[in-house]
Amino acid sequence: MYPTLILPGLNGSPEGHWQRHWARERPGAFVVEQEDWSCPVLEDWQAELDRALSKTEGAFLVAHSLGCLLAASYADRPAAEKIRGALLVAPCSLSVTLRLHPCMIEFGEEPLGRLPFPSLVVGSLNDPYMSVADLEHHVRNWGSELTTIGFAGHINVASGFGRWEEGYALFDVLSGSLSGAGPTAVLAPRPLGGTMQTST
Repeated sequence: MYPTLILPGLNGSPEGHWQRHWARERPGAFVVEQEDWSCPVLEDWQAELDRALSKTEGAFLVAHSLGCLLAASYADRPAAEKIRGALLVAPCSLSVTLRLHPCMIEFGEEPLGRLPFPSLVVGSLNDPYMSVADLEHHVRNWGSELTTIGFAGHINVASGFGRWEEGYALFDVLSGSLSGAGPTAVLAPRPLGGTMQTST
């Protein structure tokens, strides 16, 4: 089984965040730590992910918020060939994030290229960092599957997401369908606002 590289967003994922639970509880899961969580520079964050990927034959990504844009920035990077799939949770709009956190982020242009690896985006209907219309726009451009989990804010500690078992289930569907291990589940298209449907 390939390892799971966890990509937090701006300011990292604090203790109690579902990503920190994930790193402790899921075998083979590791947080890709950044030297500077509060004033991120895309090239620096990419370098850390490059290093993490260089130590593996391949890996899955589990990203949150700005970490999703880090994953999306790999559309044209050589190391993308090592990414087996990505769970992208509550991606943020770069323009909104820059407005809410001015003079803190150097992340270039909004990454909207088609991703060369399978991806499942998990979105919220009232995320302050990305509107529903923008969510759909990103998903279309990335070529991702989409599931929404209702009015879930930014799917972080502030909106009540500590240990998040549903996230484990979503990841297991994604990774299981790609690896062929165990009963396979096929991600099925679903209307916005619905829950993920699977077929076995």
